Amino acid sequence: MKKDLYKIDNSIDKLINNKHTLFLDNNEYNQIKYRLNKKSYNIYLPYKDSEKVILYKDVLPSVTLFKIEAKNTLKHQNILGSIMALNINSGYLGDIIVDNDNYYFYVLSDLKEFIIQNLTSIGKEKVTLKELDLNELCNYERKYKEIELLVSSIRIDNVLSKLLNTSRDKVNDIIKNKGVILNYQILNKNSYYLSNNDVFSVKRYGKYKYIDIINTTKKDKLVIKLLKYI
Repeated sequence: MKKDLYKIDNSIDKLINNKHTLFLDNNEYNQIKYRLNKKSYNIYLPYKDSEKVILYKDVLPSVTLFKIEAKNTLKHQNILGSIMALNINSGYLGDIIVDNDNYYFYVLSDLKEFIIQNLTSIGKEKVTLKELDLNELCNYERKYKEIELLVSSIRIDNVLSKLLNTSRDKVNDIIKNKGVILNYQILNKNSYYLSNNDVFSVKRYGKYKYIDIINTTKKDKLVIKLLKYI
């Protein structure tokens, strides 16, 4: 929690001093939005459906888009895990895109050379990186499958139990074993209540975005909407 507050405070200080932030997930952006006048910053989205954004005052941030080239199929969680294993600040990493057998990710250009030199494999798969023009994906749109669930609360362990059709004990074991990534961070507690547009992935089950509560039944059950990444 203190680390999260430091990032928010640090991001606000940067904007006040006419600098750009690091990449921000939806939760981080919302916290800043409530503390700053919207007219005091601009929003940089690498593409129109981007999950992570950068806030800036006047000067656009320098961002690099990489395509990962590999002989075999890669998974989103393995790409994320291999990049984060380089011990970089997660704020330097933008979205990771898996589009059929094409794999892309964004980083702040400060880390461009470091990434080129050090990201040579994803798991056991040897890879090469190709830098692309940012316009290559500017019109990219993600593909989703819509899911509606009936749940008693939007606490994440409850939602995952319904989503994965398994017990809360099994879900808690997955969380304890670092199998859930929430907004690009390992989820460490099962008591987190989902916020609109939270993005989470579950090892071996896929990646999802929580949208909202869309209805409440007469018995106070909640009908929620999720999107599964295809």
